[in-house]
Amino acid sequence: MIERKLAAWQEAGLIDAGTTASIRAYEAEHSRPLALWAVVGIGALAIGLGLVSVVAANWEAIPGAVRLAVHFVLLAVLAAALWWRGEALLSQRPWAHEALLFVFAVLGLTFFGHLGQVYQTSSPLWQPLALWLALFAPVILLRGSSWLAAALLAVVLAYACWDFADPTRPLFGFEREERPALVLGLATAVPVLLAPLGAWMRGRSTRRDFWRRLEQLGFAYALGSASLVAAASGLDDFDSDTERFLALGTQVVQAAIGLGAAVLVFIAKRSPSGRAAACVIGGAALVLVAAHLVDGSMLGGAILFMALWVGVALAALHAGWRRIFQLAVAAIAVRLVILSFELASDLLTSGAGLIVAGLLILAVAWVAVRVSRRLAPPEESTP
Repeated sequence: MIERKLAAWQEAGLIDAGTTASIRAYEAEHSRPLALWAVVGIGALAIGLGLVSVVAANWEAIPGAVRLAVHFVLLAVLAAALWWRGEALLSQRPWAHEALLFVFAVLGLTFFGHLGQVYQTSSPLWQPLALWLALFAPVILLRGSSWLAAALLAVVLAYACWDFADPTRPLFGFEREERPALVLGLATAVPVLLAPLGAWMRGRSTRRDFWRRLEQLGFAYALGSASLVAAASGLDDFDSDTERFLALGTQVVQAAIGLGAAVLVFIAKRSPSGRAAACVIGGAALVLVAAHLVDGSMLGGAILFMALWVGVALAALHAGWRRIFQLAVAAIAVRLVILSFELASDLLTSGAGLIVAGLLILAVAWVAVRVSRRLAPPEESTP
């Protein structure tokens, strides 16, 4: 592949023969034996699966205390390896360090499940997840170097927060209908705070990729939550007893935290990307409250959803997020098609709606191409 590229570039006059030779020498020196690594990986996977099979076949015969002791010893060994070789691995082989950290964190996560299995505990899932966050999140924040650790932390945090706010069971003595909106709103808005945390730290740490991924995950959580709320706003009454998550009080608390996160992102990143990210997070927060103005209106919900993504597209143009701009255009187009079906009452109007939606999508695509060519600045990789 690279030989064809080099030949094409040299033929086009983009590089000379000396540069071509230098690139070939560099690639030869830094190339990785992928086939060999694949064989090694398959062998390691086979050994691992064999060990798992042997243990699983004799699982019930192994005393619970022994299983927990072995599990704990594995955790201790990995913790010692991170403490002893962590810095060297991080500087020389960052992916090896990240893999070691990920396995350590996952082993810690499964340890609590193993503990519950042995002692037959019935505590809600958010409690062991919260304990895991208290013990392992600091390690990930201090040692994480890429998307792998960032994604694990964000997923566990989001799941723990939503399980904590689960309206199907009592919480702190409050029955389902009595739960304060403040509790539900605070719990479900916590993952948004990953955005300002990542934005603040990425310019003040050598592990920029890790903090950038955390910021992106917080950004995605805010935008995804607002999109779901906007899409659902035309379906039902948010204040019904079956949807306490979407009650106005809960959404006001979530919006307040979202606006606070937007302000913090703006302060942490004084750049076009920072301003755009802050605007999107702030706009997403406002959508949570605005959804109650169109509550139950199918057309109003669609307009709110598309307005959110138009704002995302404008922010993407300002910051140079070309992929997010393309995603915004796609989201608007898909929502137009869905709206044509939602508003159709029979086959004739459905067909007419599809025709109109198709024309609108073509118009959106044409405008998007024209606008992106004229207004989009040089691409910036991510929020």
